[in-house]
Amino acid sequence: MVSIDEVAHLAGVSTATVSRALSGRGHVSAMTRERVAAAAKHLGYVVSASASSLATGRTRNIGVLVPFLDRWFFSTVLSGVAAALARAGFDITLYPLTADAGERREIFETFLRRQRVDGVIAISIELGAEESAELVQLGIPLIGLGGPNPSFPSLTVDDVAVARLATSHLIGLGHRSIAHIGANPEFDRDFHIPTHRRRGFELALAEAGMPARPELYEPADFTLDGGFRAAKQLLGRPGAHPTAIFAASDEMAIGAVLAARELGFRVPEDLSIVGIDGHELGEFFRLTTVDQFPQGQGERAAETMLAQLEGRSAAVPASAADLPYELVVRGTTARARP
Repeated sequence: MVSIDEVAHLAGVSTATVSRALSGRGHVSAMTRERVAAAAKHLGYVVSASASSLATGRTRNIGVLVPFLDRWFFSTVLSGVAAALARAGFDITLYPLTADAGERREIFETFLRRQRVDGVIAISIELGAEESAELVQLGIPLIGLGGPNPSFPSLTVDDVAVARLATSHLIGLGHRSIAHIGANPEFDRDFHIPTHRRRGFELALAEAGMPARPELYEPADFTLDGGFRAAKQLLGRPGAHPTAIFAASDEMAIGAVLAARELGFRVPEDLSIVGIDGHELGEFFRLTTVDQFPQGQGERAAETMLAQLEGRSAAVPASAADLPYELVVRGTTARARP
């Protein structure tokens, strides 16, 4: 391995100057910094993470708590977190937080107490009071993403408003028989996002003077297959069919599009469909959606964490339902037929 002494010799400076130049701490002229950087690059020298940690008290590593690693939404948010932290020279350590009480306790009581992270970001996980207290006791910056937490700053999307916007789009197109694909009870945990989206759906109906009809609600599991099966239930029943479907996720909405086509419904001529998320397949399926910019959410969480680490506390809200969202109209919604 290349040593710091070799870099110093090639650059014609002391090892202390190399350390200051590569760490960004302490005064070094721009010309010297460039000469040291060029020497380090030429020799393939990389600053030792352990040595840097000993010198600064920082690990340059952020712990990320996440409920799922195999779901598109969470992996997309995670990619945003990782990209923003990597640009700032930070690594991440993932802690998958399942519903298993023993596994969760091990993470909070053992793994996070090893002092291997400078901060923790919790993605779409509703933590109990004891778990939140365990995090606070670590004495490091904490950021929540996806729902409020009274113990530390949180960044959230207003899920009621998001669903209201999606439903209002369908109502504005003249649809009066609108179905909703929501979530099974076992999926309605961690901030009850499906419940908030159903509430937004029903609020938009009420504002338009339209009753919520229980027979036009079908639960699923927030997957493409779940949306496919739920849409088949809604569209396969005898009698009049809905003219539009609001699905609580893009994956379920895409499943509904496929089910409708299989049953002979033309989308959007016979049936309009809208989802929520901003899924990467939305463009391919021409899906109308409310994009909540999941990768941008991850980047925002990482940037907020970096602001805390740099002591820019004014940049950290106590709790903010201000993450952006936007209606993106494509080819799966159209005006209701007379």
